[in-house]
Amino acid sequence: MRITELDDRPLDTPARSRLPVDAPGRAEALAAHDAALAAGANGYLDPRTGLFVLSARFLADRGYCCERGCRHCPYVAD
Repeated sequence: MRITELDDRPLDTPARSRLPVDAPGRAEALAAHDAALAAGANGYLDPRTGLFVLSARFLADRGYCCERGCRHCPYVAD
């Protein structure tokens, strides 16, 4: 069953289960995510790994959770 209801938190706030407050590089990842949201980009390159990370806006616009553990999944409850 696909989750299609958004969690009750702003798109710039990741679920603690996906990006804990003590995660290495958290501040840099959040800054990159904020820049992607402001630019209307689908995502950003993770400052630590160089991997492409989808933005919460892109994931919300898709309309459902894919259950793949996305860092900024807007459907995951904390």
